[in-house]
Order: sequence, then C-alpha cells, then structure tokens
Amino acid sequence: MIYAGLLTACLAQPALAAEIWVSNEKDDTLSVIDIDTLEVIRTLKTGERPRGITFNADFTRLYICASDSDAVQVMDPETGEILFDLPSGEDPEQFVLHPDDRHLWIANEDDAVTTVVDVDSRTVVAQINVGIEPEGMAVSPDGKTVITTSETTNMAHWIDTESHEIYANTLVDSRPRHAEFVKDGTELWVSSEIGGTISVFDTGNQNEIGKIHFEIKGVHPDLIQPVGFELTPDQKTAFVALGPSNHVAVVNTETLEVEGYILTGRRVWHMAFSPDHRLLFTTNGVSGDVTVIDVAKREAIKSIKVGRFPWGAAMRP
Repeated sequence: MIYAGLLTACLAQPALAAEIWVSNEKDDTLSVIDIDTLEVIRTLKTGERPRGITFNADFTRLYICASDSDAVQVMDPETGEILFDLPSGEDPEQFVLHPDDRHLWIANEDDAVTTVVDVDSRTVVAQINVGIEPEGMAVSPDGKTVITTSETTNMAHWIDTESHEIYANTLVDSRPRHAEFVKDGTELWVSSEIGGTISVFDTGNQNEIGKIHFEIKGVHPDLIQPVGFELTPDQKTAFVALGPSNHVAVVNTETLEVEGYILTGRRVWHMAFSPDHRLLFTTNGVSGDVTVIDVAKREAIKSIKVGRFPWGAAMRP
C-alpha cells in the first residue's frame, strides 16, 4: 500500500514544462523560458560571450560556445552548474553534435579550423583547416558528412567524418552564416548574410540546384540578411531569420518561393521550435528579446525580454 501511495503521489505531480534556452552574448548568461507561461524562469551565468548552444541526445547536458573564454562549456541543465570545459580551440562560435552523441564538431572562427572533440574522453580527435572565419556547422542525418561554412572565404566545406578530410568545397554568396541538411539529407541549405540569399545544393554531387531571394516592401535590401533558419517536421516550410530587417521569412521548400514575412524584434538571428512545433522562438539581438511566433497563423504573438544581445536558442522538452 505504501508503494501504491507513492505511485499515486508521483502520478499526481504536474509535468514539467518544456523550455527554450537562449544565450545572451553581452551578458554572459543564459535565459530559460517556460513554454507554457512564456516567461523567463531562470537566468544562468556562463563564460564570456556565449553564442552557439545545443543539448545532447537525452537533454542531460548543455554545450555552450563561450567564445571569448575560448571554451566549450558543459552545463548540467538541472542545476545550472558548469561541470567542465572541453578543449574547443580558440573562439568557438557554432558547433554541431554528431548523431553518435559523442563527437562535437566546432567552428573556431579566429583559427580557420574545425575542431572535433570527443565529449566522453574530453580530448581533441582532429583539427581540420578550413576557410577564413568558419561559423556555420551542419551534420548529415547519416553522420557521414559535416559542413563548415567560412564567412570570409565564402565557401561551404564538405568534410568526411571518418577520414576528417575535406572532399569538396562549394562557393556560396557573401558571408555564409548557417547551414542545414534538409529533405532527409538530399539537400544542403546555406544562408549568406551579406549576399542576402540561401543557396541550395544537391548533396549527391555538391552542385547548386537553387537559390532563395528575399524582398520586403519598405525595407532596404542591404538590411535583408539571412542568418539562422528552421524547418517544420514535414520539411515543407522553412522559417528564415533575416537579421536587421527585423523579419522572419516563410519559405516553401518545394518551390523555393517566399510565402510571407513575419515582423519580429530587432536583428533576428536564430530560432528554436517548441516540442510540438506550434510555436517558434526567435532571438533578437539588438532589442534584447525573443519573439514568439504562432506557426500555424504565421504571426508573432508575444515578445519576451531576455538578456543583452540574445544569440542562440535551443529547446529542452
């Protein structure tokens, strides 16, 4: 009967709400947003200038690119404690966790290097020379290819994850920022901040097969700067953050046509979905807030104040 009572008590406990974690690069903090209340419930200290953030597979560890601390920090999301630093190389900006949940691929902006770290042994497995100012990172669904984009070289570098060697380099428009494999890994998308486009590549032969352009009435073209983007689970729609234009574009992935624009806070940078993909959260660096977008209605429904210059976003269910 005691066990039954304990079980009943456990079942009666309310489920913990999912969260959106946001890195604030000017405050050296993380803001944690409760998805149910759409309020900040925790603010946690990090190393200097946190930018890219990502969780491991079971969400028990958060990896943080503390760029000005030259470290990738590992946090316990339950306690907010920094457990240890990984040997990340200088100025880590973005990274991607391999599907094996063990190897973290890190863009080291100042060194023109991609560093591969074994998070279990906390050792550097490889360092790969890439173009100048690497930033964007992506890994194919099968784990065989990692992409590093280099902002100044204007390239996407295709890296074999077994040999740690570059097997192709493809030119993109000026200042590539973000990359993602889409459509079960058959396409690679790369955003170009200054070029104002997204380039679409066939991953089988690395050829460019399309390009997405953006135009917002009343907004100067120089302000339309695509950075981060996220796709819906069915891969039919992409939401693209357009930087200082203060808008997110809604793109049909089949036609590569823009279906609409959503007004956000100032300098929209990266995004994360809620677990059910009903809501999309954008980081707005200059206005220091997060815009909440109703995905079905394609409209902003709330602004949430966070720290100074929010940069990255990650969901924790």
